[in-house]
Amino acid sequence: MTVVAYLIGSISSAILICKLLGLPDPRTQGSHNPGATNVLRISNKLTAATVLFLDILKGTIPVWGAYFLGIDPIFLGVIAVAACLGHMYPIFFQFQGGKAVATAFGVLLPIGLDLGGLLILTWLLVAKTTRYSSLAAIVTVSLAPLYTWLLKPIYVTPVIMLSVLIIFRHKDNIVRLIKGEESKISFKKKSPPK
Repeated sequence: MTVVAYLIGSISSAILICKLLGLPDPRTQGSHNPGATNVLRISNKLTAATVLFLDILKGTIPVWGAYFLGIDPIFLGVIAVAACLGHMYPIFFQFQGGKAVATAFGVLLPIGLDLGGLLILTWLLVAKTTRYSSLAAIVTVSLAPLYTWLLKPIYVTPVIMLSVLIIFRHKDNIVRLIKGEESKISFKKKSPPK
């Protein structure tokens, strides 16, 4: 299941969808990150939403499958981390992957929709307030173990493993945030060119 999770995680929906639609490779444009936020920068909301949905799904499928097989919580954590590592370092795309925020959200969904709701609300609140997608992700994954402890304490250890991995992957973003060089996201409609 760990190998399966890694291989599913390695399917980069951002790169594949951009290729399918004739868009530039997201690894060469914008933030150079093959994820939904960068796809939004180079295309439109529908394309970015499709990437987001597929990235969530590739986290949910292996963890939910493992859950129904009765695998212990600590090993569910290992499978969750494997799915995220697949997204970050995809074997099918020269190990050049994204930050795995959506995939991490996907692996946490089987814990419960209440946890999913808290994570979405946290991300939206921070993103709307600061307009930093990376900061919203960092704050959300930092609070995920606390939310899990309040809702289903049995899964705290795997969620901590996941949170540490995601925060580590954002180390460059943290440096840019401290320096004030991180790019912001816009929630407003882009005005058509004149």
